[in-house]
Amino acid sequence: MRAGDLFWADLPASAGREQSGRRPVLVLQDDGFGGTLPTVLIIPLTSTLAARRFPGSVFIPASKPNGLTLDSVILTFQIRALDRTRLQSQLGVIEATILDQVYSALDRLTGHP
Repeated sequence: MRAGDLFWADLPASAGREQSGRRPVLVLQDDGFGGTLPTVLIIPLTSTLAARRFPGSVFIPASKPNGLTLDSVILTFQIRALDRTRLQSQLGVIEATILDQVYSALDRLTGHP
């Protein structure tokens, strides 16, 4: 598993505006370093394109390499650790330019220059 991989995942029931249920997630953790951890850092996606209005969201068009069938939004502001057992099948891999946009959004969200 590498940063940039897209998987289907089962996100646990949550409160408020947190994403839950079966949905695509972006993996941000590389198993070369964190492969022995019981959790993996992920960011949930939504196909609700209106979510682009939120700071820290990144648009991702559906493509063959990423495996998405619908244009989606990466909800960078909802980054979280997820138990590895909640990851299901791999969809694909996002393009490097999209991953760069995700890292840039994380920098802005965390106040990193």
